[in-house]
Amino acid sequence: MGRFHRHGDGTVHDHAHAGEHAHDVGDHSGYATSGDRLEVLERIFDENDKTAAANRAEFAAAGVRVVNLMSAPGAGKTTLLRETLARLGGQLRVGIIEGDIETSLDADRLAGFCAAIALINTGTGYGGECHLDAPMVRSALPRLPLAELDLVVIENVGNLVCPAEFDVGEDARAMVYAVTEGEEKPLKYPVMFRSCGLVVVNKVDLLPYLDFDMNGFLGNLRKVNPVAEVLPVSARTGEGVAAWCDWLIRQAP
Repeated sequence: MGRFHRHGDGTVHDHAHAGEHAHDVGDHSGYATSGDRLEVLERIFDENDKTAAANRAEFAAAGVRVVNLMSAPGAGKTTLLRETLARLGGQLRVGIIEGDIETSLDADRLAGFCAAIALINTGTGYGGECHLDAPMVRSALPRLPLAELDLVVIENVGNLVCPAEFDVGEDARAMVYAVTEGEEKPLKYPVMFRSCGLVVVNKVDLLPYLDFDMNGFLGNLRKVNPVAEVLPVSARTGEGVAAWCDWLIRQAP
């Protein structure tokens, strides 16, 4: 799914035509895509967006707000959510939609915090889907007591490309980015960083041991997303997690 670019109006274009767009650089000659492929992709997104609208309506009818949480594998989404659930008990009624290609490992780590959890494994088919789409999220809704919840957090499949392309019916998007990933990632994966209203910069406790340029990262982020909020945290030590929880509380109805 990474050989095209989807615009805000839902249209899709092949990167072979990237010369028309000043923000696209590099050699895209290996990404030639036929018109038939683009037509199929547009149909896929059209069906996805119809289901996303139905998801959004069902969430709204139940009075639930939804956050789509994305990241690369290993950035620390699940560790952050464990800390979140431990702190928000009694303040918010939280549900989790947990997306992974295989296993219940992350869902199991979130058990025991009084949160409703619905697991989605995307492994059926060739290699497994690298993202959650709206129909997958819809399949999880009967397993959540929406009328009894204030907030649903969708922990998307770990991937810096495809999850950003799919509306799943969320009200807000956030991503967890780990300082161990390098400060150039907003430039290499601009669609992900551009799509999020909040970037949680995780593992800041490791900064004394890394050759990491925080100002360089923030500068790169501002080149692709000038308005995103930034929260530095360490999910492992708890540093900054309170500010993340406050942000989640503000998303709730």
